[in-house]
Amino acid sequence: MIDTLELTAIPPEDEALRAEVRDFLAQTLDGLEPDARARSWMGYDAEFSRRLAERGWLGLTLPREHGGSARGHFARFVLSEELLAAGAPVSAHWIADRQSAPLILKYGTPAQQAFYLPRICRAEAFFCIGMSEPGSGSDLASIRTRAEPAAGGWRLNGSKIWTTNAHRSHYMIALVRTSGTAEDRHQGLSQFIVDLSLPGVSVRPIEDLAGDAHFSEVFFDNVALPADALIGAEGAGWAQVNAELAFERSGPERLYSSIALLQCWLTHCRGQDPDAGDRALLGGILSQMAVLRAMSLAIAGKLAAGLSPATEAALVKDLGTELEQAIPRLIGDALARRPDQPPPPPLLRTLAYLEQVAPTFSLRGGTREILRGIIARGLGLR
Repeated sequence: MIDTLELTAIPPEDEALRAEVRDFLAQTLDGLEPDARARSWMGYDAEFSRRLAERGWLGLTLPREHGGSARGHFARFVLSEELLAAGAPVSAHWIADRQSAPLILKYGTPAQQAFYLPRICRAEAFFCIGMSEPGSGSDLASIRTRAEPAAGGWRLNGSKIWTTNAHRSHYMIALVRTSGTAEDRHQGLSQFIVDLSLPGVSVRPIEDLAGDAHFSEVFFDNVALPADALIGAEGAGWAQVNAELAFERSGPERLYSSIALLQCWLTHCRGQDPDAGDRALLGGILSQMAVLRAMSLAIAGKLAAGLSPATEAALVKDLGTELEQAIPRLIGDALARRPDQPPPPPLLRTLAYLEQVAPTFSLRGGTREILRGIIARGLGLR
């Protein structure tokens, strides 16, 4: 069942991090155009990730013995919010820091923790997620990629698709079948850490409508995995994934994908004479964003308490991506109402980019249909 989301405040010691991060970003990103800022958590810059690591801002919630800073989820919320609001290129480390590291910390062996976690904190190990497959999409229980016991470990065959940054990552955490068939649904699924440099792994980037190549197809042809590639217990993959997706679906990245456009449009409005329609639009967007931010922050509080708010996270992701997708359309309509006030080229470029990629917002991290099924189950409606 879904629990009550209570208003949650960021503790003062974590809020104090905001000024330091903001100053760093103001210097580091000075002159970055808004259409580049709009890419943010899809913007890849390994050197930028290393600069964050030097400041102890990767693995912020991990224990110090694993290279982390032993801060809480609220500190990470502040850091994430500032990075995304500034349009920082965080894609290189984002998945490893957001969900791979917490997953390994919770379910991994001591040897896995000792090997991977310090590398993630130093921005030396970038991860991608191997969940979706051709013909399966967000229906993860129907996946067919399979790992079978072999001498000294496992033999992996199959494929994954829509895998963000697979062509730039060192490792993949892959959800695969280790027993039964796709008809067994949640049973018989396990997670493995796959070294993407192994023989038999091939990666093919997919170019999107905007000309970027964030996504990839990944193929496994008799890939030999060592025994210690398995995360946790065999067959426990489904429970692990549900815990992992709470980290993926609830954060501020589900609210701020269009914020560079909103900021650029606001700058344009300030230089003109905004009318009642512009003011009403801004008020509507900001009021929704404020509510969604409060919900996301409440989920950060649940994570800090050691809970796994999967249903609540699905709700925030569904509502958040709906707003993210609406912002380009709403701002485009507002600009069209005022042909006497032509927008500057940076605003038009940013709008054009987000119009092209906005349909993906409700696909990545689980489609709207899948999320609403999760929410319905959490409410006891199915």
